[in-house]
Amino acid sequence: MDGGWIVRWTDKNQVYGLSNTIVDNLRSARSVSTVGSSQSKEFVALQQHTTQLTDKYDHLSAEYAQLKESHTQQRAESEQIKASQAQQKAEYEQQKTAYEQLRKMVMNMATYSGTCAPNPFWPYNHQPPPSGSPPPPLAPPLY
Repeated sequence: MDGGWIVRWTDKNQVYGLSNTIVDNLRSARSVSTVGSSQSKEFVALQQHTTQLTDKYDHLSAEYAQLKESHTQQRAESEQIKASQAQQKAEYEQQKTAYEQLRKMVMNMATYSGTCAPNPFWPYNHQPPPSGSPPPPLAPPLY
């Protein structure tokens, strides 16, 4: 209440101790209901509605906390996936560079020496086999 006033009801349903602001508001309202010693139906309904709203608020707050925790966990997982992808990309780039270097070495060997390194599966150094020689061994299977 305004100004620390205390509201008191008497047996005759008369109100004492209201501030001027509340008295003016009560005067401007055409009908004023007073509450006696027993609570009115409207007050009980308001209490029930307040209880329902409080329960709903508590439920929504708990649900919000769960969603927030889930979002935080998903964000952490997303960051881990991004880090893993970055690492895989770096490894891929290293392998790509190594492959290109190896390919250039092989191409240089073929260009400058006229032949590639000896092949254990074709011992004739890229020449046709001499007549009467056994056929070369089969290459091992690739899996």
